[in-house]
Amino acid sequence: MPSFNRMATILTIVTTLVATSARAEDVKAGDLVISQAWSRATPGGAKTGGGYLTIENKGSAPDKLVSATADAAGKVEVHEMAMNNGVMTMRPLDSGLTIDPGKTVKLAPGGYHLMLMELKRPLKQGDKLPVTLQFEKAGKVAVTLEVQGVGAQGPGGSAGGGDGMKMQEMDHSKMKM
Repeated sequence: MPSFNRMATILTIVTTLVATSARAEDVKAGDLVISQAWSRATPGGAKTGGGYLTIENKGSAPDKLVSATADAAGKVEVHEMAMNNGVMTMRPLDSGLTIDPGKTVKLAPGGYHLMLMELKRPLKQGDKLPVTLQFEKAGKVAVTLEVQGVGAQGPGGSAGGGDGMKMQEMDHSKMKM
């Protein structure tokens, strides 16, 4: 019978392999590395969804995410969500989102995100959603958002933890757009 330590080691290796295979591949474009691209499933009839990812700038000059497109949506905007004096605000970043050299910017629930509008069909868990990001320097970059469950807080489908606020916890009466 294998020892406890050996079984723990085997379990760790299997867990790591499963987590790695479930994660979307990193996309490199110029000095940028885009990783952890994901979205949430949407209920039937929903016309908006969110896109989330991490952008790391390994270069010596800033770059800027200026726009995005997706065949599944009529329009995609780069948005910022923030709390201001107890009021949730969401606004498009008309001048884009700068990624400074040596820095990482995370698009996640409750902060910066891609707002997928005029969805042509609901997003279903397990779907792969192609999106094209447009950067000032790196140009057009194709990424695939892996659609997680409705309440997911991260690319692994986790429903708990994370830095974001769950939609059901938001006071929609105080939200300004």
